[in-house]
Amino acid sequence: MRLLPVGLGPKRTRGPDTAAPHTSPSTRAMPPRRFRPPRSANRRAQPNAALSQSPRAANPRAHRRRGAELRVRGRGQELVELRVIWNKNKYDVKFCLDSTGADLKQKIHSLTGLPPAMQKVMFKGLLPEEKTLREIKVTNGAKIMVVGSTINDVLAVNTPKDAAQQEGKVEESKKEPLCRQKQHRKVLDKGKPDDVMPSIKGVQEHLPAVPLSGMYNKSGGKVRLTFKLEQDQLWIGTKERTEKLPMASIKNVVSEPIEGHEDYHMMAFQLGPTEASYYWVYWVPNQYVDAIKDTVLGKWQYF
Repeated sequence: MRLLPVGLGPKRTRGPDTAAPHTSPSTRAMPPRRFRPPRSANRRAQPNAALSQSPRAANPRAHRRRGAELRVRGRGQELVELRVIWNKNKYDVKFCLDSTGADLKQKIHSLTGLPPAMQKVMFKGLLPEEKTLREIKVTNGAKIMVVGSTINDVLAVNTPKDAAQQEGKVEESKKEPLCRQKQHRKVLDKGKPDDVMPSIKGVQEHLPAVPLSGMYNKSGGKVRLTFKLEQDQLWIGTKERTEKLPMASIKNVVSEPIEGHEDYHMMAFQLGPTEASYYWVYWVPNQYVDAIKDTVLGKWQYF
């Protein structure tokens, strides 16, 4: 009998009456599974770098500044934006709303070099040093006006003025009193105005908050003096018009007590190089004479 290799024998066919062998689902052949390695932590999908960039990474300086502001506010200090204006220079600063006027002067000193004692800080009038910005109702975007001169400017400007003032005093001592001169006598002979401000002899005071009024000018008309410290100007007002003079344009201020009424002075503002440019004002209350000279000539008063 001849043996054939396996698989080469005649093919057996299943007859119609031949049943297929029964196979259970558990023994049925399953397709092989694909091997998937476990996903590690460092194989996570990386998002688009442009979309995932944080604001801190985009602008680190602005983020640090914003963070500092939030930390300050978190400690209960609210910041307010201010615009400080001094000698046509403008400074935008952020300042604590609960700081005092004295603190603000120190900040202005760091910005401008202007010593606090020589600053006139204006916000709806003269800024009080002892009150906080919140108490005087400073709001965001408020404008703070500063008037004053540095020590170097005062020395440079006032030395010639002081010398001219001393020379003027020497010349005046050689002349007869101003109140006896004919040009002034015709105004003084009209007598003291009824509505002139009261005077206090032997007392020196700061400038009042209201204009000095009720005085006469050289033509005998009524005149008033308004000191606009926030604009560094002197306004000389009459019935016809108001002259707005920069204080830096006034060369000198001279005065003399009125004979027989020593509690009042006659005063002149020198607007040009000679005495012909004097603007005379009569019946100035004695207690304001030094304050007027100091304000106009740049020797600031300390309130």
